Amino acid sequence: QVQLVESGGGLMQPGGSLTLSCVASGFTLDSYAVAWFRQAPGTERTPVSCITSSDSTTYYANSVRGRFTISRDIAKNTAYLQMNSLKPEDSAIYYCAAERERLFRRCDLGKVVRSSTDFGSWGQGTQVTVSS
Repeated sequence: QVQLVESGGGLMQPGGSLTLSCVASGFTLDSYAVAWFRQAPGTERTPVSCITSSDSTTYYANSVRGRFTISRDIAKNTAYLQMNSLKPEDSAIYYCAAERERLFRRCDLGKVVRSSTDFGSWGQGTQVTVSS
């Protein structure tokens, strides 16, 4: 059974750091692109970051570039999102998603992901709240 499980969310003061984890089971991440999305109340789910399967190229939304870092550990079958210098506007539910890359890239330089509908496997989400 294909499954993604996020963890690491919580309450953090502005300027603090959190690291989100996304553990995959039922498949191996080495041939999958992984993306992190977030959704705040009343807003659409938007992509935050993406990492390709072939060469681990990373992509970021403008709002998080320079503060967030996406990575993956194939041996642990886990992807991560390191979030530094957190701001209140980073508060949201964060989701990881994965999709096999074969003929088509799933990440995109301009949009972070080519399309969110490309991603067929999603986690349940983890809440991140940034507040003093």
